[in-house]
Amino acid sequence: MNTVAQTVEQDDIAASMAAIGKAAREAASVLATATAERKHAALIAMADRIWQNRDAILNANAIDVSTARENGISGAFLDRLELDEARVRAMCDGIRAIADLADPVGTVIAEWDRPNGLHIERVRTPLGVIGVIFESRPNVTADAGALCMKAGNAVILRGGSDSFHSSRAIHQCLAEGLRAASLPQAAIQIVPTTDRAAVGEMLRGLGGTVDVIVPRGGRGLVERVQAEARVPVFAHLEGLCHVYIDKSAKPDMAVEIAVNAKMRRTGICGAAETLLVDRAVTDTQLVPVLDALSAAGCEIRGDETVCKLWPKAKPASEQDWRTEYLAPILSVRVVDGVSGAIDHINSWSSHHTEAIVAEDGDAVARFFNEIDSAILLHNASTQFADGGEFGMGAEIGIATGKMHARGPVGLEQLTSFKYRVRGSGQVRP
Repeated sequence: MNTVAQTVEQDDIAASMAAIGKAAREAASVLATATAERKHAALIAMADRIWQNRDAILNANAIDVSTARENGISGAFLDRLELDEARVRAMCDGIRAIADLADPVGTVIAEWDRPNGLHIERVRTPLGVIGVIFESRPNVTADAGALCMKAGNAVILRGGSDSFHSSRAIHQCLAEGLRAASLPQAAIQIVPTTDRAAVGEMLRGLGGTVDVIVPRGGRGLVERVQAEARVPVFAHLEGLCHVYIDKSAKPDMAVEIAVNAKMRRTGICGAAETLLVDRAVTDTQLVPVLDALSAAGCEIRGDETVCKLWPKAKPASEQDWRTEYLAPILSVRVVDGVSGAIDHINSWSSHHTEAIVAEDGDAVARFFNEIDSAILLHNASTQFADGGEFGMGAEIGIATGKMHARGPVGLEQLTSFKYRVRGSGQVRP
């Protein structure tokens, strides 16, 4: 009896998801030719509606947070889930920033003339329908919805059960903004169930209506998406980010960057998880950096040299070098200069974000040239690995693959291109 009921329920989910995909495809055809002015108006209306309805959003979020606490969720998870008025305002500001960015659709990326007189243009076009599957962070509802729509795409959002109420409250505001600008509300849809079967339907492409999947969440989610998706995926498994302090680093700068990279927000993918220190300056730089991290509440797990010079450190295991803690824990290793740092990072990195603190231009050049991660920073915190900080308004996530999109996935990364070729009667001999 239960098997029959479950089958019926799965059939209902499949039918419901197919209808969502069909509506998204129809909305995408409208958005592809929508004027920049109309999309701008929709975005401003979305931001206004979110702010006007902030109390309802915060009340919905309180339900999600209360449930998460009852379930014993970690502090890092709660940090990603919880909203306050400042974070709601940041959502609104992010949407308005996206609204003010140049519309990428129709932009001529390159153009040239051929000897036969043909004029060729490469022009940005929307991707079509984007499926975004995310966990815990309700602000992704606003960021992803706004970015996809601005780039001329329809989007299907599937948040986690943990942020279900928050995401629905935010989505309602996005739908009202679309309606205010006379754009189809199906341009931004949210999956109305927490059943994991809905994710499976999205990964199969909803009958060919989904063009790209973007997962934003933990390793388990991303691994499932990459294993099961039948459509292209923009993804990263984890943010195993490194900070390397070179012998040429300014001591005060090294301390400030190391503490910020780890402790500003420990639960984001741009938080540093491993600190590497040049062996040449362990006697002068290591202890001040670790003292400052410890004072900020960070647990240190160090290699043999670190534990000897800073006895409060716990011994690091091999697992520590591959762990994304998302917590106030940092693995620390002493390396033989920039060569040692490069070797360690290339061995253990998830190719997300790495930073070097140095004044030696040659060391910086080697670091930038020999490390193949999506984002590399010089004398700056890894916490700048964020589309908003890059001037993109917002982002859907940080992609660590090498196809199409890499690094912050913003407006331009949510477009493809086509070629326009203009002639004057040419035929090919």
